[in-house]
Amino acid sequence: MKIRVVTGNPHKLLEISKILAPFGISVERLDVKKIEIQDDDVINIAKNAAEILCPIYGDFIVVEDTGLYIGALGGFPGPYAEYVYRTIGLKGLLKLMEGIVDRRAVFKCAAAICVEGTVHIFIGETQGYITREPRGNRGFGYDPVFVPEGETLTYAEMDEETKNKVSHRAKAFTALGNWLISKFK
Repeated sequence: MKIRVVTGNPHKLLEISKILAPFGISVERLDVKKIEIQDDDVINIAKNAAEILCPIYGDFIVVEDTGLYIGALGGFPGPYAEYVYRTIGLKGLLKLMEGIVDRRAVFKCAAAICVEGTVHIFIGETQGYITREPRGNRGFGYDPVFVPEGETLTYAEMDEETKNKVSHRAKAFTALGNWLISKFK
């Protein structure tokens, strides 16, 4: 089975490919622009984009959206995490958090897939906290500053296998993989 993922991020594509490989699901990139509505919830963003793309590109199209929600910053950057990362980076985010004691955050991923003309949503959330300085050199984006609950390492310090067991994206795409396998046995 093969799915096509709408993303311009090669790191995400590789990560999704490795998460779905044990299910026998191959992943390729669909090079199209996704329309992103302005919304505070990644579920609504992914669902809306998939609903627009499904009639054009058909079944097994996946739209993924991820947000980083930091409690002490009122949920910022939320679904605007990519923009914030591109504009102020990790240093800027950590600067915003100077003096903040409560560093709890949640990474949330929504994966929307079109099957038989219907959009199905799979969600993964990982609670954790933001470090005071970047740690590790693996992964991408906010990985050097996010430590999942119950762990001591940032995503960027974890090996790929460990991260792909605990991450928000792993949870969403594992649910998607399980659903596809059960539906198309």
